[in-house]
Amino acid sequence: MLTTSLLHSVHHALKPWICLTRIDRLAGSMLIIWPFLWSFTLCAKMENLSLRTFVPVLVYGSIGCAVLHSAGCIWNDILDRDFDRLVERTKNRPIASGQISVKKALCFLSVHLLFLVVIIWPCNSPAWELGLTGIFALPGLYPLMKRVTYWPQAFLGVAMNLIVLVTSATYQGAPAPFSFALVACCWCWTMYYDTVYACQDKCDDVNAGVKSTALLFGSRVKLFLSGFAVLFVCGLYCVGVLSAAGMPFFVLSIGGAALHFAFQISQLDVDDVKSCLITFEANAFTLGSIVWTGVLVDYLHSILVA
Repeated sequence: MLTTSLLHSVHHALKPWICLTRIDRLAGSMLIIWPFLWSFTLCAKMENLSLRTFVPVLVYGSIGCAVLHSAGCIWNDILDRDFDRLVERTKNRPIASGQISVKKALCFLSVHLLFLVVIIWPCNSPAWELGLTGIFALPGLYPLMKRVTYWPQAFLGVAMNLIVLVTSATYQGAPAPFSFALVACCWCWTMYYDTVYACQDKCDDVNAGVKSTALLFGSRVKLFLSGFAVLFVCGLYCVGVLSAAGMPFFVLSIGGAALHFAFQISQLDVDDVKSCLITFEANAFTLGSIVWTGVLVDYLHSILVA
């Protein structure tokens, strides 16, 4: 009984901090982790990395991406606390609801940032400089964009996917041509899934004065989403060509992504909150894993035939 009571107390005390980082929801973290995994696995094949090297870096990098996402959520909630109180979906977030003070949140954020700096410390100069930009500058500015432009998702697309260039620079000395194509590809993906995510809050955002592509695109939002999906698939093809990818990439990653996008868009109701959330999470879990499956199979095949 005492142990159960203690665990309950610990859980109650930690719950606001877990909610602040969104680590319990996983979807947001995965949307940063996937571009890292795609980029790293492509680099692993191109650089002939052994599985002994591949697996630890995969785990280490994925943890770093999750921490980066959590840091971004903390900073976003600090700056958006007044907006969040006006939106039904976000009014109970820990800072907006007063469960965590801004001062405590800033201290918590500092721990995350220190951890991230330690992670990129061994990187070469190009990766180090890109890494610092991805840790401080881009996530720091993103929450301000929704105040000044209807294209905050465009800025988010750069912030979420700079990890692709960092990874390529780490293993290839400088960002390789394929990595720029992959960043452009992932930018289109971010425009797609974050526009879908923003569709959940369209009415509240108008009242709160928050800008988004969901509001900008209006009744044509599914047309724009279809365009971003097509650009993503075309971008993947360019990535495959530039990285000399094998058949598993072209069949599983590109073919699978195209089919899944078609299914998503056919099922999506942009005026239904539940439908938007389901589609958003499908990108975070299903689409990301489909693309990585082809990349991973291609890498493993290259290891086996070497």
